[in-house]
Amino acid sequence: MTQGPVRLDVAVGYAVPRKGLPAAASFRRWVAAALAGRIREADLAIRLVGEDEGRALNRHYRGRDYATNVLSFPAELPEGLPEGIRLPLLGDLVLCAPVVAREAAEQGKPLAAHYAHLTVHGALHLLGWDHADDAEAEAMEALERTILAELGIADPYRET
Repeated sequence: MTQGPVRLDVAVGYAVPRKGLPAAASFRRWVAAALAGRIREADLAIRLVGEDEGRALNRHYRGRDYATNVLSFPAELPEGLPEGIRLPLLGDLVLCAPVVAREAAEQGKPLAAHYAHLTVHGALHLLGWDHADDAEAEAMEALERTILAELGIADPYRET
């Protein structure tokens, strides 16, 4: 498997009970796989939230009044930095634990595999990947499949 960034700092916060949720080390491994060969240094935060917080964030930042599985918030460099200064700050991911659990059950997927997929998906968004049209979606999904396969995780887009 490809090594991740040379320096990676992933802070994982649980705003919901941790029982049954992946450990912080798993999230770090999934992020490292998503970033491998794409970025040398990165700092990011992952927050696992409940339905109310997930819905409030989605409503505030995307204008959609429901909790979604993952939200990605790319970092913006602070104003006033000298030109050429690059900070390794990548951004934040918010995963809504009840939505992720519900989707995994509905799709017949192991919970950890679904978290891995959404973590990789969110990390790719932080790098600028998107799925706004069919071509972008196909390219992003192909990359997700490759990364997840390297982690030993089945194709998340395969019909079950």
